[in-house]
Amino acid sequence: MGKFLSMKDQLTLEEKSALIHAATVFDSGGVERLGIPGLRTSDGPNGVRQDFEDDRIVPIGDTTEFVTWMPSNTCLATTWNPELAGRFGEVLGEEARGRGKDVILAPGINIKRTPLCGRNFEYMSEDPELVSELVVPLIRGIQKNDVAACVKHYALNNQELERLSVEAVIDEKTLQELYLPAFKKAVQDGDSYSIMAAYNRYNGEYCCCNKHLLVDILREMWGYQGVAISDWGAVQETDATADHGVDIEMSVAPPFNEYFLADPLIAKVKAGEIPESKLDEKVERILRMLDKLKVDEPDRKQGVYNTPAHQQVVEEVAEEGIVLLKNDKNHLPLSPLKKDGKPKKIMVVGDNATRNNGIGGGSSEIKMLYNITPMLGLKMTRGGDVSYTWMPGYYVDNEKHLSVNDEWQEMSEERAEDFSGEQPKLSYAEIVSMLVMYEPPKLEGEEAKKDYEERILPHQKEYREEVLKAIPDYDEIIFIGGLNHADDVEGYDKTTLALPYAQDELISAMADAAGEKLTVVLICGSAVEMPWADKVHSLLQMSYAGQNAGTALAKVLYGDVNPSGKLPESYPYSLADTPTEKYGSYPGTFFLDTGEEISDEKVREMGLKAYQTGHRRCEYTEKLMVGYRYYETEKVEVRFPFGYGLSYTDFDITDCETEVYGNLGNDLAIEVRGILKNTGARAGKQVVQLYIGSPEKDQPVKLLKDFVKLSAAPGEIVPFRLSLTEEDLATFHTEDNAFSTVSGEYKLYVGTSVKDITYETKVSI
Repeated sequence: MGKFLSMKDQLTLEEKSALIHAATVFDSGGVERLGIPGLRTSDGPNGVRQDFEDDRIVPIGDTTEFVTWMPSNTCLATTWNPELAGRFGEVLGEEARGRGKDVILAPGINIKRTPLCGRNFEYMSEDPELVSELVVPLIRGIQKNDVAACVKHYALNNQELERLSVEAVIDEKTLQELYLPAFKKAVQDGDSYSIMAAYNRYNGEYCCCNKHLLVDILREMWGYQGVAISDWGAVQETDATADHGVDIEMSVAPPFNEYFLADPLIAKVKAGEIPESKLDEKVERILRMLDKLKVDEPDRKQGVYNTPAHQQVVEEVAEEGIVLLKNDKNHLPLSPLKKDGKPKKIMVVGDNATRNNGIGGGSSEIKMLYNITPMLGLKMTRGGDVSYTWMPGYYVDNEKHLSVNDEWQEMSEERAEDFSGEQPKLSYAEIVSMLVMYEPPKLEGEEAKKDYEERILPHQKEYREEVLKAIPDYDEIIFIGGLNHADDVEGYDKTTLALPYAQDELISAMADAAGEKLTVVLICGSAVEMPWADKVHSLLQMSYAGQNAGTALAKVLYGDVNPSGKLPESYPYSLADTPTEKYGSYPGTFFLDTGEEISDEKVREMGLKAYQTGHRRCEYTEKLMVGYRYYETEKVEVRFPFGYGLSYTDFDITDCETEVYGNLGNDLAIEVRGILKNTGARAGKQVVQLYIGSPEKDQPVKLLKDFVKLSAAPGEIVPFRLSLTEEDLATFHTEDNAFSTVSGEYKLYVGTSVKDITYETKVSI
């Protein structure tokens, strides 16, 4: 028995309660009498967040907390590289320990159900297999440094719209096969020491006290012994949370002793309404984790941050997280010189060429040591005699809303006084709602029209005309645009997949004027529409790729690095093509507690009162048909398919053969072997992907089940092996409440994307 776990029987009721709720905005409580410390937590997936005052989400302004800004989880997933994910995790864990943290609130692994979700940039993929293969080494890497990963958000946090109250209504088969597999891998194979329960409801009950999620599945089916932590402000009641809910309640504001698992819980235990043994279960898990983390032990890892080794890893992730989408004229990689040997004049266009996208976005915002923007990276990489000129190209009209965290801080300060006095102005739940569901105000009606005509439109025209007029004077035009954290942001969803700030019109006009000398780079956290794509010959996509993103992009553009990223999600032609639009299953319908259905317009009109008297229900009627599963099954064409990404070299997959070992219930294994050959003139990396088609009805026609990323020099032949087990073929059968594999004919597909299949076969099981 560990040092802290041995103290369990010495704790008083009040001391047990102190351990299971927050003592500050980011720390849980401790027991000073016994020397049991609270847990020090921090956001998040992109690096260790700055520290805040104990009782407000207001930075303390410490000048020693500048950290490495790491690529987003989407960028990491785009690498399709589990080994790199493990090294990424080691950096994140080492930096968290270097900053004195016990728990890093990462990684985020919710399935990208709709590209409208504002928080998609923090998540990995639309596919659970890809997420699973990356999250396990990522978690192990974090926890090698004696800091706990806190995998999130469990579960079904697939939209930010009304995230505090929305109810996900989903059948058990879809839940088990699509939305939970990565969480299962995270806690079983990754041994994540903690897991964060989500804000939303699932089938009528909040996730933080959802018996089916937290007990039936997490504890009993998966055998999880780790700590369940609430999202900040997600606990809604005392009784159910004490009985079958999270172990630690965290939130965004004081008074901490009034949290549901604080004084109200103590009172109920003393009144005999809740058995003290329920606290004992939670306390035991917390103390066990303290022992695992070697808290207060002399051999505990101390961590470091901002090291050259860390910077090298994040640059490698950024490099492999760039996807070459088009290069049909072989214009890329760029040469800094013209045919006559003289340096080129290059015009760089777009706000994202110079914007610091590490600031804003919600809890993923980072106080980074440095940031190499794309413009800086280009100059650092080829900045001798090459002449660069930057032009904005498009006007960012909502600049003041880009750093959402600043708004949260201001609101935090304003709301502090609302708690004071004998009769607080607002309830605890109302203040939490305002602090974690912030959405920037929007102009509407005549006011919005006037603002557009008088402020926005003149700037748009001016910037566009300036670029179009200058194009003939330059040898290369590089457009760097996309989204920013006004759209890719925690707290609310997008309403369109169109690029903001009239970028589509600008890119189309630039393509007409520049022709082959135009290269487009889009920075975005999930799929966007590209109505101009057929006009553009050179196109790259990158996510928020961390502090070395500019260097990575420049190296790819100039050919120092051969792009090897693969899309972790499908890019549809339009929002109308997406499954949630086809099924009408997003954003759901708002119902008052009386059962009356009301319109979204009425919800906005009612404001906070709507959430006091009702909530939105979102039925997942598309079931398993999410992302490529839908597009492939229903034969819906997409702009760029799942798993897609080009290279500056060429690869062939040949000599594939399949062998089946064993049989059902007796060590069944399927192995696909083949040869990858680099037939081009450059060294590069290719991802070989294995999909299956199940004989069962209502299954998607293709499901990713294995992949491998291989390096090959020009002319090199590299053998590969992909494998399947009986578990990989299994589907969830509700009548047995378990996964099992049926006999029948399975189809196997090997290729370089879900569409680019080079080998097909069938096996009978």
